[in-house]
Amino acid sequence: MQTRSEINNHAGNDAIVSLDSVSKWFGNVVAVSDITLNIGSGITGLLGPNGAGKTTLLRMICGLYSSSEGTVRLLETDPRTDHNVYKRIGIMTENESAYEFMTGLEFVRLSARLKDLRREESHLRNAIERVDMSFALDRKISTYSRGMRQRIRLAAALVGDPELLILDEPLNGADPTQRLRFQEILHQTADEGRSVIISSHILEEVEDVSDSVVLVVNGKLAAQGDFHAIRAALDDRPYHVKIECSDPKQLGGELAKQPAVQSIQFDPDGSIVVLTTNVAVLQLDLPVLAQRNNVRLTRIQPIDDSLESVFSYLVEG
Repeated sequence: MQTRSEINNHAGNDAIVSLDSVSKWFGNVVAVSDITLNIGSGITGLLGPNGAGKTTLLRMICGLYSSSEGTVRLLETDPRTDHNVYKRIGIMTENESAYEFMTGLEFVRLSARLKDLRREESHLRNAIERVDMSFALDRKISTYSRGMRQRIRLAAALVGDPELLILDEPLNGADPTQRLRFQEILHQTADEGRSVIISSHILEEVEDVSDSVVLVVNGKLAAQGDFHAIRAALDDRPYHVKIECSDPKQLGGELAKQPAVQSIQFDPDGSIVVLTTNVAVLQLDLPVLAQRNNVRLTRIQPIDDSLESVFSYLVEG
């Protein structure tokens, strides 16, 4: 198997975020350990179990924390010393608190002022409209639901059309409809040429929205890149492949003789689940075996070729 550092996929010179041997510790606790990575354009999902160091990593990228070792570059500058960079980014922290005595419009206006952005009222309203909160812009935030608070916080992060949007667990409190709308907004932002970093523990949603993922485990970088490529690089991790065909018993008996097949299981629905150490060889052998035994193949599906399987292996393995 390739080492985890070999799995990592680093961007080129067009990196929006660049970390070089970055570590962060609090007393004797090491939160982030020797991470080197580049994040480019598009949508990047930052994943890891609770306590893996995701929030600490994001806070260093934003300049809210200094690194104990290593260097952090954000939009080719040091976020700890160049405060003008905050005009170019939008941040939505994990903390869901907001000023409840303010209206939605007042809260978004405050965000623009904190960035020292001179924005006309129409720009503020456009940001609110973008997250479908125009109907409540004059209401006090104290009357908002949890999902509404998340959306107005996103509107505040979008003020100024930031080049980079950094979102820490932004989907908390959102219902299914709001989640879909949130994903649409992220895709629109990326299509406009902007970059998005989204931290989340909801793997299937990150899988749907992200162009690439960064996996952090125990404060260390476990893998970076497209999760399909990461999964393919884990060449000593067997695949489960589900096969639907006209004669499962006949085909299953033939498959059991193949060197690349570790085990076979017959599901109650009539399909075969094969555990293979070489899915590429299996894909080549299957049509030959099926034709030789007069078996009609109807579906072949790798059932663990997902972000969840990659995440589980890197975390548990």
